[in-house]
Formats: sequence, structure tokens, C-alpha cells
Amino acid sequence: MATEPIEHARPGAASRADRASGLSETAEHRAQTANDFVRKYRWLILLGLITAAVMEVLDTTIINVALPQMAGNLGATQEEIGWVSTGYILSNVIFLPMTAFFAARFGRKNYLTFSIVLFIVASFFCGTSHSLVELVFWRILQGAGGAALLSTAQATLRQIFPREEQGMVQAIFMLGIIVAPTLGPTLGGWITDNYTWNWCFFINVPIGIAATFLVSTFLHDPPNIAKVRTPVDWLGIGLLTVGVGGLQYVLEEGNAKDWWEDALILRLAILSAVCLVSMVWWELSSRNDHPVVDFRILKNRTLAASIFLFVALGFGLYGGVILFPMFAQGILHFTPTETGLAMLPGGLATGASALICGRLLNGKKALVDPRILIGGGVFLFAVSMWKMGHLTTAAGEADVRSALIVRGFGLGMLFTPINNVAYASLEPHEAQQAAGLINLSRQLGGSFGIAVLLNYVSKHTQYHRSDLVSHLAAGDFLTDQRVQMLTRGFMGRGMNAIDAQHAALQALNGQVMAQSSMLSFNDSWMFILIVFVLVSPAILLLRRPRGQMEMPADAH
Repeated sequence: MATEPIEHARPGAASRADRASGLSETAEHRAQTANDFVRKYRWLILLGLITAAVMEVLDTTIINVALPQMAGNLGATQEEIGWVSTGYILSNVIFLPMTAFFAARFGRKNYLTFSIVLFIVASFFCGTSHSLVELVFWRILQGAGGAALLSTAQATLRQIFPREEQGMVQAIFMLGIIVAPTLGPTLGGWITDNYTWNWCFFINVPIGIAATFLVSTFLHDPPNIAKVRTPVDWLGIGLLTVGVGGLQYVLEEGNAKDWWEDALILRLAILSAVCLVSMVWWELSSRNDHPVVDFRILKNRTLAASIFLFVALGFGLYGGVILFPMFAQGILHFTPTETGLAMLPGGLATGASALICGRLLNGKKALVDPRILIGGGVFLFAVSMWKMGHLTTAAGEADVRSALIVRGFGLGMLFTPINNVAYASLEPHEAQQAAGLINLSRQLGGSFGIAVLLNYVSKHTQYHRSDLVSHLAAGDFLTDQRVQMLTRGFMGRGMNAIDAQHAALQALNGQVMAQSSMLSFNDSWMFILIVFVLVSPAILLLRRPRGQMEMPADAH
């Protein structure tokens, strides 16, 4: 009698097992279908993602040229209008480390699509703004949307392309990130000269719509990957926001406010240091089961060394982009257009070398050890900085262009191989967290570079001026000879003796300032060279990527 109900239960158990098996097969079929779809259209997804990334990176530099016109139209001071750039970068660096959290919580496709749409909407309202407060508000939202267009996009490419194609794919993606900051000032100047500053924002709308269509149509999350509904690490988010935001503000505004002489800068520096140290402790704490930023991924030696190198690259790339227009227009008297044209060949050289490196690193086995390419990139970058560091006020466009072309080739040989090595050392599910940290390191490196180099130029100009003036004195033969020569020249133009001598002294002072500035820029280029030499031993910590094995198109 006891066996009868058991026998009756067996068909039900078998039925449930069959249904479970059927559901499992259905889920696997849906997942495989989604993967096949993404694999089929992955190059269109790449086009959408790189379009969005270029739009974001370009927006960080294209606006700088238009700031004077914005200040005039909005009735803002030079210091106030600086918040148009500062607000964007502050928001961007705060959200960059949190992109992995948002992608896991809301889904990769949803987060990317929302971020692109937010960027488009914010860009449109930036262009229609009629007050500084309104413009800065929309720029902050724009920066929040722009974070995913770099890190989440880069991680997505790591997940949807097989390993043997990663070299070329990452090279194409990095191409936009490297070249866009170089082309931004040229495009921004052209738009500002021929239209109005508003179009620097409106130009994002059609580009963003195209990116939104491509991403939302062809990118799909695997149905078997559920959105992670973990508890929110509010303490980590708060410490990250205050720490990174405070640090970025100090770097952006410190030079203009004379650094530690300003009470706000000093307090923010201390506060950000405390918050960042506390955040690292909390994120690594055993009591925090769901950190918003997983620093444990830095146990990967190759990734940690790559991030260290990316800080130096950001320092040299963004610092150089800021210094060169100041040098070219202030010392060599280039027009904005001539400055942009002088930088253009260097940007093209970067693109060419990035694609060459991508081709060499593509395939199941790289043709060249990426560490050799990185070493070559450091050497070329150092050569270009040496050439820039030995220019004189008599330098012409050809001298500058040759140095920038060498610099461009060096940058392409640095970004693409370092990027390849960093991601090759990771599992696909780690790519999102790593992408946020990599892009944050590059952005913070750029902020450090801009802050340090601007202060360096200012201080060294004063130092060299004091040194040169100490050799000028009434009664000195060479000084009197130069003053007399200049005086005769002005008298030959119709000035009386008193006015001519006064003009001669002013001209001599201008020559001293020009030489002082020239020497300070020489020192700055050499300073960048020294930074690269000092960080180059980190290359020895990189591991050669393992053999490129076939990877599923959407391996989570």
C-alpha cells in the first residue's frame, strides 16, 4: 500500500523535471539567439559606441575655445565662465567609477541608451541656455551622461567581440579618445568664428541620435543575465562623490586661486584626502558586501601597472593639449587656425600608429609583444618632448609640426598596447569595473597635468624673468648697446628722443618676457619628459597577454 502513492508521484516528478528541462532549454535558446544577434551586428554596435565616445571626449575640449564668447553673451566674468568646463569634468569624474554599478543594476543596454539620451538632451538645453546658472546645470547633467559613453562602452566592446579581434577593436575605439582632444580646439574655433557658441552644443544632437539608434537597435543584453538588485552602497557613493569631486575642484581651480593661500582650496584638499582614504578602506572592508567600486580588482598586477601608466599618459596628453596653444599663440604668434593646423598632423599620426598597433596585436597570437610597442612609444614621446624643450622664439611651424608628429606616433603606440594588455589580463565580467577605473585614471591624470603644468609655467616664467633682469643694468655695455639700437630705430620712425627711449625700454622688457616665457615652456616640456621616464619602469610589471583563445561573443 505504501508503494502506490510513490508510483503515482513518479509521473508528476518526471513531468516537473521535463518542464524544468524545457524551460532551461528555452532560456539557453533565447540566450544563444541574443548572442548570435549581437555577434552579427557587433560592428554596427562598435560604430554607435565610438560615435558616442568621440562626441563625449570632443565636448571636453571643443568648449574651451568658445568660453570668451560665452562670457560676453552671458555677462559672466572669466572666472565664472570657467565653471562651464569645471562643472562638466566634476560630474564626469564622480560618475566614472560608478558606471559598473549602474550597468549591473539597470542593464548594459538600458544604461548606455539612457546615458546617450541624457547627453543629447543636456546638450540641447546647454545650447538654449540664457544664463550662466542654467548652462552650468545642464553641463553637470551632460557630464553625468558622458561617463558611460567611455567606460561602459569600452567594457561592452570587450564583452561582445572575440579575443582575437580585440586588438583592432580597441585600437579603433581608442583612436577617437586620443584624436578627439587634439581636434576639439580646431573645430570649436571654426564653429565659434563662423556661427555662435551655441552650435558647439547643438552639433551633438544629430550625432547622439545616430548613436542612440545604433545602440538601442543592435545591442541586447543576454536574457539569462538578470539585473543585479543588490543593496546600494550609499556610504561608498557619498565618500566617492565628496572625495573625487573635491579633488577635481582643487585641481581645476587651485592655480587660479594660488593654491594653499586660498582657504576653500585648502579645506577641500584636506576633506577630499580624508574621504578618498576612507572610501578605499570602506570599499575593501569585509563588512561591505556590495562595494560601489571594487578595488579588489587591482590585485591584478597588470591592471594596476596599466592604470599607473594611464595616469602618466593623461598627464602628458591633456597637459600638452593645454600648453601647446598657449605656447604657439603667445610665443610663436600663431593664429588660432594656424595652431589647430599645426596640431592636425600629430592627431593623424596618432590615428595611424594606433591602427598599426591594433593590427599587430590582432589575431589569436599578437605579432609583436605589446610591451615592446609601449617601450617604443615612451621613447618616441620622450624624443618629441626633447625637441619641444629645445625650441627658441625663432622656431617656425615646420619645427613645431615635426615634434608634434613624433609625439602623435608615440601616443598611438602607448594607448593601444597598454589598453590591450590591461583588458587581456581580465575576465570579461571584470571589464566594466576595470573600464571605470582606467578612464578615471586617465581623466585625473589629465587634471593633474593641467594643474601642475600651468602652475609650473607661471612660476618658472617669474624665475627666468628675475634671472634675466639681473643681467640687465644701466652702464652694462650690452644692455646700453641694445637700448641705443632700439632708440635709434624708434627715432627713425618719427619719435622724439624721449619717447623713443621710453619705447625702447618697453620693447626690451617685452623681449625679456618673451624669452622668460620661452624658457618656462622649454622647462615644462622637459618636465613631461622626466615624468614619462620616471613611470616607464612600470612597463616591467606588465605581463604579456595569454594566448588569444576563442571567446563567446557575449561572455559574461
